[in-house]
Amino acid sequence: MVSILRKFYNIYVSDDKDLALRLKPILGFTPSRLNLFKTAFYHKSMTNETPGKATNERLEYLGDAILSTIVAEYLFKKYPNKDEGFLTKMRSKIVKRQTLNQIADNMGLDVILADYSMGKMSSAMLGNALEALVGAIYIEFGYEKTKNYVIRNILMKYLDINELETKDDNHKSQLLEYCQKHGREIQFITLSKFKLDKRDCFKVAVLIDGSEMATAEDFNKKSAEQSAALKVLSTLDMHAYSN
Repeated sequence: MVSILRKFYNIYVSDDKDLALRLKPILGFTPSRLNLFKTAFYHKSMTNETPGKATNERLEYLGDAILSTIVAEYLFKKYPNKDEGFLTKMRSKIVKRQTLNQIADNMGLDVILADYSMGKMSSAMLGNALEALVGAIYIEFGYEKTKNYVIRNILMKYLDINELETKDDNHKSQLLEYCQKHGREIQFITLSKFKLDKRDCFKVAVLIDGSEMATAEDFNKKSAEQSAALKVLSTLDMHAYSN
């Protein structure tokens, strides 16, 4: 009864009723703890506008752990005859930043996140918000309901699990394998770390046999390395290899 009253309040009375109405088609339900879900979208860049305001980093930390556990259990049951190596690789493909960024974008989280962030919005912020959202759902419903929700409304709705079995978009790993196979020395180095829109940004380079082959910038160092590796794969005309 209390939960129903909270939802009614959130939709019709709350100062954040617009957020409640926008969340419902995305989530499929109206949160009773609306402020918690609002925090899931509150990026740290906003603290300059509202000092002391809680950001989504703690919820992101919780959601990351919950999501990883749910995916691990889901894969364990889906593939009863596969070994640990296969399961680990599949889990990595699902919970990796690039995949979560794409899922969050498809869910339409960018529209809401734009209201709670300052400056240029990076793709990594989308994945972070999705993890924070999973953390909020977990606090709202507990593990079992969160697990069912994630499987039905995220994994099965926005991912083709069977396609992921054969897909390999780890460009850095592909490039490392290529260089090892052909006896070439490869290095990933950080050229600089700087501020962009009040956030840390990394510029990395890929060197092969001492020569700089490509550079890339991103708010996430690993993402920058992946982007730089992809540029090298393209330069070496290795599309067939990378696919």
